[in-house]
Amino acid sequence: MTTDRLKNTLTREAILELLTDGEVAKVARAEDTARLVEGDRYVDLDDLDSGVHVVQASSRTTPSHALPQSAVSQETWAKVVRLVGR
Repeated sequence: MTTDRLKNTLTREAILELLTDGEVAKVARAEDTARLVEGDRYVDLDDLDSGVHVVQASSRTTPSHALPQSAVSQETWAKVVRLVGR
């Protein structure tokens, strides 16, 4: 495993550990939707180095790879943003 891939995996695990059980459930439900809600902010869990994104009408990120801000509390979202560095 490359250093970048290892860092991404460790950061992804750290982000998931920040979530409460309720937030994990909301994220799991969001993964089952066909698309993210336009205007919502999210972190692409497969590309954490790219930081925080805003869902656009033509967004290509699938819900199964995203952690949407709407699925977590403001406190958790602030921790996630600090962790990804943006």
